[in-house]
Amino acid sequence: MIILGIDPGYAIVGYGVLEYRNNHFTVIDYGAILTDAKTPFNERLEIIYDRLCSIIDTHKPDAMSVEKVFYNSNAKTVIDVSQARGVIMLAAQKKRVPVFEYTPLQVKQSVVGYGRAEKNQIQEMTKRILALEKVPKPDDTADALAMAICHGHSSGSLSAFGNMRIRKGI
Repeated sequence: MIILGIDPGYAIVGYGVLEYRNNHFTVIDYGAILTDAKTPFNERLEIIYDRLCSIIDTHKPDAMSVEKVFYNSNAKTVIDVSQARGVIMLAAQKKRVPVFEYTPLQVKQSVVGYGRAEKNQIQEMTKRILALEKVPKPDDTADALAMAICHGHSSGSLSAFGNMRIRKGI
């Protein structure tokens, strides 16, 4: 199974593409979609959509794992992130990639085994699970890889997906 993990944002969208087979992860690709603060917001959304569609076309994921947006203290930020998340969800829908949503608590529990884990603990465990030399930067990229790990751990078996597209040979 190929999993595309996404850490949504509008300045930085982290992504990580992992293969999950026989309870083992293999890193395929990771990085970040960056948009410039001086670019009009609608154009930033278009950049996110276009680049994410390109990533989907390149890697043909079987599932997309996306962090649920939670409200902290800045309403404008959560609204803008929600809009970016909307174009991320639209890209997945248009490309027929099933989307699975996880809360930060679920990601922490899945990757670290503790729901109140600190960001650096999640990043260190992500590095270890994926046998990376260092924690990927920017942080959004490491968070996206953690999202993909969370989905792999949560998916159980491929039979749990019902009518999900299954790659030949898996």
